[in-house]
Amino acid sequence: MSKVDSPEVAVRLAEIVGPGNVITGPDVPEDYAHDEALTGEPQLPRHVVRPGTVEEVSALLVAAGELGVPVTARGSGSGLSGAARPQPDGLVISFERMNAVLEIDTVNHVAVVQPGVTLSELDERTAEAGLSYTVYPGELSASVGGTVGSNAGGMRAIKYGVTRHNVLGLQAVLGTGEIIRTGGRTTKVSSGYDLTQLIIGSEGTLALATEVIVKLQPRLAHTATVLAPFTDLDQVLAAVPEIISSGLAPNILEYIDAFTMAAITYTAELTLGVPDDVREASQAYLVVGMENRDSERLHSDVETLGELLTGIGAADVYVLEGTSARKLIEAREKAFWTAKAAGADDVIDVVVPRSAMAAFLAKARELATEAESGVVGCGHAGDGNVHLAVFQKDPQRRATLLHDIFAVGMDLGGAISGEHGIGRAKKEHFLELEDPAKLDLLRRIKQTFDPAGILNPGVLL
Repeated sequence: MSKVDSPEVAVRLAEIVGPGNVITGPDVPEDYAHDEALTGEPQLPRHVVRPGTVEEVSALLVAAGELGVPVTARGSGSGLSGAARPQPDGLVISFERMNAVLEIDTVNHVAVVQPGVTLSELDERTAEAGLSYTVYPGELSASVGGTVGSNAGGMRAIKYGVTRHNVLGLQAVLGTGEIIRTGGRTTKVSSGYDLTQLIIGSEGTLALATEVIVKLQPRLAHTATVLAPFTDLDQVLAAVPEIISSGLAPNILEYIDAFTMAAITYTAELTLGVPDDVREASQAYLVVGMENRDSERLHSDVETLGELLTGIGAADVYVLEGTSARKLIEAREKAFWTAKAAGADDVIDVVVPRSAMAAFLAKARELATEAESGVVGCGHAGDGNVHLAVFQKDPQRRATLLHDIFAVGMDLGGAISGEHGIGRAKKEHFLELEDPAKLDLLRRIKQTFDPAGILNPGVLL
């Protein structure tokens, strides 16, 4: 019997978190075996524990280090990279009990939350104070801790940035069990290395966040969604810098290809009022979200935007209101689920400079054609983050296609992942394509934070 299978392990875990917060062996529910990545087989862990305090998390990591048990942190399990898929002899630390909004600080415009709080719950609480946490990835059931681990982004990153731009500080537990605090309630810190930013995006391999200080913004009362169809995708991408340079400051700037638009509107039972002849001639759409504290100023900005879009080649401009606007944004946010339902074999999120998006997409389509595969999608046009659904059943051909697409993105000055993370799903591509000197540095950092190597081994590195 291995150490992890020993009855003493379950007993020790129960001593730390209480018997009612330990699940072992065949009693572990299937949900803990996976996240939402489309690749990789689910894998049940040996143990699941649900701590309630940072001290319990610390004690769990000390015990795991002594026993050599690999640890995977879990929030809502909504990630798309396989980073929350545990090892068969491993321990899942689930943060579902650590789910409190500890404080809404209306003076400093921050919230202090535990990692198990969902984005939906945080949105409800901040709305009560007229404020908003502006990181909105496609799934609002995602936990704040999970978004810290993956450096989640979403559609509003064009205006407000991704998670790392909106998290000011952390309480975190290292692989050694040491508890540290990083950052704070200020936006300016120039005192040593920025450990907050190092932990954000580390996918549970360096430390486990047990408390998060997030930046809040005023919640603007008036919003509008503008839809502009174009005859080809290149026109859409050419329009993006024009909109950004205009000073209109959209909070959403998305492109959606015609195939994906048809799929998401069908799934959402959404009618947008686009005439058949315009829809049939359109190869891509631009979705622009606008917001303002004043309705007249918003109306003026929308008029200016409409004139700009028409002048740079839009077939028409539609201002969506009420239910239609909300449902289109929700449908775009749930494009992953639409792709999954359509039988996509993988979903990737390469990011490139905005100026390189047209070249990247053209090359991706060319590579897909050569590989007799399908590649369709949408993306955050404002920040160059391209989301592609890949249709290729053969694992080897798909792996080769993905490798080639990732290589093109990196050659154009981008990265393999803009917001989903590397996890297990993209690890081999990352290790093959990334600078070896950089990888060596990442391994040395990992060794410092987690000398026993227990935190999410097999993920990222």
